[in-house]
Amino acid sequence: MASILNRVPLPTRSRRNRSDAPAPSQDPYTPPVPTEEEFVEMTLAEHLEELRSRILKSAIAVFLALFAGLYFAFPVIDTIRDQTAVQELQIISPTEPFTVYMKVALYIAIAIAMPVLVYQLMAFVSPGLTYRERRYIFLAIPFIMLSFLSGVIFAFFILVPRALQFLSTFGGSIFEWNPRASDVLQFYMTLMLGVGLIFELPIVMYALALIGAMNAKRYGRFRKFAIILSMVAAAIITPTPDPFNMALVAIPTYVLYELGILLSRTVRRTSREEAA
Repeated sequence: MASILNRVPLPTRSRRNRSDAPAPSQDPYTPPVPTEEEFVEMTLAEHLEELRSRILKSAIAVFLALFAGLYFAFPVIDTIRDQTAVQELQIISPTEPFTVYMKVALYIAIAIAMPVLVYQLMAFVSPGLTYRERRYIFLAIPFIMLSFLSGVIFAFFILVPRALQFLSTFGGSIFEWNPRASDVLQFYMTLMLGVGLIFELPIVMYALALIGAMNAKRYGRFRKFAIILSMVAAAIITPTPDPFNMALVAIPTYVLYELGILLSRTVRRTSREEAA
């Protein structure tokens, strides 16, 4: 009788009633789901298909934003003309007005669609990164965009008007100030892009400190070189040799360098908190 009872599975011995019992096994033919730190290899065709999908979504975003760009193109060109201090911008080609208009509209569309473009780029790259790297990148995206946008706004409303004011009065008794529309647009785009990239300096410095390539102490040792490089960058970006316009770029560049040092000092504190 006792041997029969030992063979009967009692309720307390059942796996269904045990809280520490392992979960039912999956189908042996189903591939295991990769963890956060594991990577799934993709074929070349799958990479190209993923790239095509990301490019298509980015193109659709730019196309939809182009309608807003077409609406705001003429007001932006009118603002540029007022800052250039001329009655009308010069054209020397029959198609130049339409070309300048479409370029401005496209630049506006790209600026509006920039969040989608950055997201599609990060979504394409992120499968090859670890969970920690993906977290850092996606947390940095808003700050990167905000820094670049701040540089563009600074160049458009402060730096470029001051540079154009100097250039319009230089050699006024000899030269007639009547700039070409396409040249003015190129002038704006060059300065806005250069200053926008300079405003990314604190984020780059923080990223280098985060991966261990630099730290706040090393940045502090290069302060004197940072001052010289700020002046060199200002001389390259600004098209005018006057000290005022160069100071408009050199001073913010060095201030951004000091901001990068302050951000780098938080890396050790953040690492200790994560380790704890």
